[in-house]
Amino acid sequence: MAEAARFARVALLGRCPRCGSGPLFSGLLSLRESCPNCGLDLRPFEAGDGPAVAGILLVGAIAVIAALVVDVKYAPPLWVHALIWPGVILGLSLLVMRLAKAALAGLQYRQRT
Repeated sequence: MAEAARFARVALLGRCPRCGSGPLFSGLLSLRESCPNCGLDLRPFEAGDGPAVAGILLVGAIAVIAALVVDVKYAPPLWVHALIWPGVILGLSLLVMRLAKAALAGLQYRQRT
């Protein structure tokens, strides 16, 4: 159980899967080439299209449900929807893709060790 909690914390914070303290990302969604703390080579940990698929499915479902709830409960004009949802969808998409990329890198590390 302690290892699962450590894995979840490392993925949520975007940390190195080996040491748990070095940053995993060099930018918003770009993985570093290596961990600055422990020197783990991060290049083999490629997430592929998994984070994008997770973003499409999860964020799409959340956004549609939320938009329908807001529309039924508050009945705002369409321009309010046009202002609210693009920012919400963009923010959630980036968050989900970053979390999915960190989790997949951690899972790939655990599989190789």
